[in-house]
Amino acid sequence: MNVCADILKAQLADYNHESCLIYGIGNVGRQDDGLGWAFIDWLEDNNICPKADIARHYQLQLEHADLISHKQRVLFVDATKAPDVNDIRLEDVAPKMDFSFSSHAVSIPAIIATCHRCFDKYPKVQLLTMKGYEWELHIGLTKNATRNLNTAIDFFRKEGL
Repeated sequence: MNVCADILKAQLADYNHESCLIYGIGNVGRQDDGLGWAFIDWLEDNNICPKADIARHYQLQLEHADLISHKQRVLFVDATKAPDVNDIRLEDVAPKMDFSFSSHAVSIPAIIATCHRCFDKYPKVQLLTMKGYEWELHIGLTKNATRNLNTAIDFFRKEGL
């Protein structure tokens, strides 16, 4: 485990406010890339954080800097291939203008930096990542990815949300 369970539990409760956005990134048609959306589905199915704005999209684009500029807190939820993530990780994300921008995607740090630069807004941004394993064209999470999704959900359930 890469993160303390108490921190995870407290963080989700902090997002149940209209000034917050919980944003799932992914593609359910590419196996474990659907982890971000699956987490959003769980929030919606269980009426968790009903006051927060909830969104899902395939990838981040420059226009999302405007979207987050209207929020005080933003939680992005995504799958990861990162070798240093065993199952789940929650981390603060700092602004950083990088060269990830293309017609296909923009990094979260670049979105935050653009938000700062263009709108002079400074939302607190966090990223919840869940380890994914397979990325082929297929609907449905792998068993290991489902286990990681359930690990994240179990932490929040223990809080009584």
